Amino acid sequence: MRKKILVQLDGDKKLKEGYERFYRTKEVMNSSKETLKFYEQCFSRFSAFFGEERNCNEIDNDTVTDYLIYLREQERKLAQKTIESYLRGLRAILYFFMENGYMESFHITLPKSDEVIKETYTESEVQKLVAKPNLKKSSFSELRNWAMVCYFLATGNRLGTVSNLKIGDIDFKNDEILIRKTKNRRQQLIPLSQGLKQVLSEYLQHRQGNDDDYLFCNAYGHQLTKDSMTSCISSYNHGRGVTKTSIHLFRHTFAKNWILNGGDIFRLQKILGHSTLDMVKQYVAMFGGDLKRDFERFSVLDQARNDVREKNDRIKIKKLDK
Repeated sequence: MRKKILVQLDGDKKLKEGYERFYRTKEVMNSSKETLKFYEQCFSRFSAFFGEERNCNEIDNDTVTDYLIYLREQERKLAQKTIESYLRGLRAILYFFMENGYMESFHITLPKSDEVIKETYTESEVQKLVAKPNLKKSSFSELRNWAMVCYFLATGNRLGTVSNLKIGDIDFKNDEILIRKTKNRRQQLIPLSQGLKQVLSEYLQHRQGNDDDYLFCNAYGHQLTKDSMTSCISSYNHGRGVTKTSIHLFRHTFAKNWILNGGDIFRLQKILGHSTLDMVKQYVAMFGGDLKRDFERFSVLDQARNDVREKNDRIKIKKLDK
């Protein structure tokens, strides 16, 4: 339960003025560009509903409830997760208002939604995407896109992380990758698998470049933006006969296969860069149906029963031989 903060209320603070103060504070706190853009989107949608020239102290719990209904009824194209995201951002803004005395303090509860199993690339789709192109006949863009897809599948890294990778971040000697750009802004080292090591080695023979150059670049050697990378992957996937084009699905696919192949969730948490186990636990729950695969092979009870059955069969065979 959020503690009620006793402060002197500023009854004349306009919504727009309050948000500008909130935004400047987040800038001073060195929030990422992505985070600031997210708050801009949340505020823009709420101000269109509420009115940016109205006073902050007019906002109460009923306002938040009405806004939720507005999003559900007026913005029917919005997914439930998107609505939750907008409300989460608005909650951060309004809590800032409360702490600074722009409005009365109250608790904001986010609506709950059913978790759905996240879509992943199938085994056949992965095989199509990682098939090695003809290095002699392929264009640089096709070779680069192939290397990017292999990288996403091998690491589960986010788009923003991969777009900021430098050639020097790949340590071929120690089989490690230095991740400089992460969502939680903490650098980390992750393993470089042998399969990815070979792919990147072949790619860099054509890419060339220095350690300070971006690993995945355009034809002029410049950094691929996130939008450009998304477009490249979309074109590449379609060219391989795969209709799915989401880069984030590579992350889900990595997590799913890690779990199904017996990888421990603590290492998965570190590799994916999650600060807590919450998201990893969601992956385990979401892919619960797939966890039935070969379950008997790992079940203590089934193994014991099979051992007893095999022992009894051997005894029967010996008796028949006599």
